[in-house]
Amino acid sequence: MIWYHGFSVEEMAEATGLPGTEIREVIERAGLAPEGRPALPEGAPLLVLPYPGGRHPRIGFRDGAIDPRADTKLSVVSPWEPGGYAVVDLPEAIWWGDRLLFLAHTHIPTIWTEAGVELGPSPWENREGGTLSNRRTLPNGVVIAAEARPTPEAVFLELSLENGSNQPLDGLRAQVCVLLRGMAGFDQQSSENKVNRAPYSACQSPDGRRWIVTAWEPCHRAWDNPPCPCLHSDPSFPDCPPGESVRARGVLAFVTAKDADEAIRTVEALGWRADRQEPSRTGR
Repeated sequence: MIWYHGFSVEEMAEATGLPGTEIREVIERAGLAPEGRPALPEGAPLLVLPYPGGRHPRIGFRDGAIDPRADTKLSVVSPWEPGGYAVVDLPEAIWWGDRLLFLAHTHIPTIWTEAGVELGPSPWENREGGTLSNRRTLPNGVVIAAEARPTPEAVFLELSLENGSNQPLDGLRAQVCVLLRGMAGFDQQSSENKVNRAPYSACQSPDGRRWIVTAWEPCHRAWDNPPCPCLHSDPSFPDCPPGESVRARGVLAFVTAKDADEAIRTVEALGWRADRQEPSRTGR
């Protein structure tokens, strides 16, 4: 929280539930300071961390994301100076037809809030190579599985649904939000520095030389929301009968390029969707 997010003591207290006095003692005893952040070795994968919570990941439109869950969110640490981080909400929402199967904050009702059921936390798990994964089993037996695998150039993302219910799942689509509040220079509440060409959604730095790019396949919609600000390439899924699973693949990349065309070509060349079956459907 100190090295990679620049949290205040108050934000760390909010995230951890610990009193500020105890946090200050730990900081002093351990000699923690923002400038003590260790440098990543050259050629190392991007650093992906569970988002700690304690700071709302949006600048604006917070009434559309009340009480955001931390356990759906990942921080992807910027490889560029002066640092910063993008928050990936994986997933922000899962739509089942016109009903919400899951929502990572309080805004509109889901099938569970309508039923008076509260969903407990599902923390991220660390895996080899800096990969983070998460499995969340819903009360009807549907499993939402998410994975973020970092490489030196990008983070490869995966989102899958396993239908452990006795009902077919149809009209499936997700929202995956890339929030830019923590990325200095990319945090303008405007669409002027953003480009949406499905499946790609991209944001440009003020000097025009750097781009944050995300994409998902299959892609339902590519868009941005200036008040947040955030990028979206929202995946869709084929229908999923009971006992089967479906998945989508995505990417988040930090790219140096002269324009959006070059940035998108650079990300496409990473092969983030190569050798994938689209739409993807597998038996459990």
